[in-house]
Amino acid sequence: MAADAEKKNIVIIGGGIIGCTSAYFLTRHPSYDPSKHTITLLEATKIAGGASGKAGGLLALWAYPSSIVPLSYRLHEQLAKEHGGADRWGYRKLHVGQVDCRGRAFEKPSKSTVNGKDAEMDGEAGDTKAERNGEAHVSLQKRSKEAMAKLQAAGMPKELDWVSPDCDPVYDEMGDPSTTAQVHPYQFTTAMADLAAEKGADIRTGASVTGINYSASGAVESVTYTDKSSNEPTTLPATDVILSAGPWTQSVYPPTPIAALRAHSVTIRPSRPVSAFALFTHIALPPKDAKKKKPTGSKWFSSSQGSETVTPEIYARPHNEVYACGEGDRLVPLPASTDLVECDEARCQDIVDHVSSISDELRDGEVTARQACYLPNVNAGSGGPLVGRTGVEGLWMAAGHTCWGIQNGPGTGKLVSEFVFEGEAKSAKVKGLDPRNVL
Repeated sequence: MAADAEKKNIVIIGGGIIGCTSAYFLTRHPSYDPSKHTITLLEATKIAGGASGKAGGLLALWAYPSSIVPLSYRLHEQLAKEHGGADRWGYRKLHVGQVDCRGRAFEKPSKSTVNGKDAEMDGEAGDTKAERNGEAHVSLQKRSKEAMAKLQAAGMPKELDWVSPDCDPVYDEMGDPSTTAQVHPYQFTTAMADLAAEKGADIRTGASVTGINYSASGAVESVTYTDKSSNEPTTLPATDVILSAGPWTQSVYPPTPIAALRAHSVTIRPSRPVSAFALFTHIALPPKDAKKKKPTGSKWFSSSQGSETVTPEIYARPHNEVYACGEGDRLVPLPASTDLVECDEARCQDIVDHVSSISDELRDGEVTARQACYLPNVNAGSGGPLVGRTGVEGLWMAAGHTCWGIQNGPGTGKLVSEFVFEGEAKSAKVKGLDPRNVL
């Protein structure tokens, strides 16, 4: 009986960063024994098909929540050293700053390049009722009050030579290589899945979970999913189920108070390699009627002339790639799966136009991807991620990480492994993240 009691069938629902790091750390836990423990990860589409493959990948000690950020930031560095993360998933330390500047007016191109192909773009979006109600422009909330309080005024670094001096930029340091770093999210998430598989985790894609089944006593008993290739239902026995499906967690476990926020982003191959900076920008754009003036070259516009301020984030990555994202929106409800996410081309073009207005290298570069994803936001309690027990025996939650999922993935995965094998968190104090506080 004692031997039977030690057996575990662990099922992870969701193949994003949280599910993949959970699988990784479960396979590295000292108590893990492949002869007694099974670990199966179920993903409806593909690994990193959602936000985990389309995020910015910024890591920062001033991120939130503070209960797991230091642990996760430290684990990122350890994982990179152990598995060659610099080459495998673009791990590097870098400077992060806020740049306030004025954008330059220029003629919007009639065509734009994506993966080497021309595409007609008008960049105009309709003035819908939802937009008027504020659903079209929602902050991703990456700049918390705590983060803003730590800004230190500084001059424009000479290495940051890809923001045009014509834009009168003012730079405030938010982080340096001792406090900020980055990874390529898709590469990091898929690497975690591969490394977990090497140690015995069973990674199943195209496996859409349709239900969690419970015993007469109310404990988890099994998970049923539909295989995409065969369309046949399969039921897996389960002693432990980890809910880590991001914004889709509620569809698997309805009591979950997680809402979805859509975010658009682009990647650009700049006209020349750019230095390693991640930038949070405030760009005062030319007034909307400036297009009618057909300016040549750069031109100044102050806020007193009715300009709009936009705040794209711009992250330089290794291998001559730049990632940029804009504000979020709630105009389109969460679809059934990541492969059905609707990308608004006009919103992507806005991002391209905004970052082009302050950088010649980005303006003259090649747009290599236009994409959208949904971020999981907890709409109850403190609003932070939910990590730990749910109140149902054997059912654990690790979801709701907002825009900091990549940053907090390793820390969350480590804690999940401790919850499952030891019954409690050992590496960090996370009572404030207890799902039972809001369920």
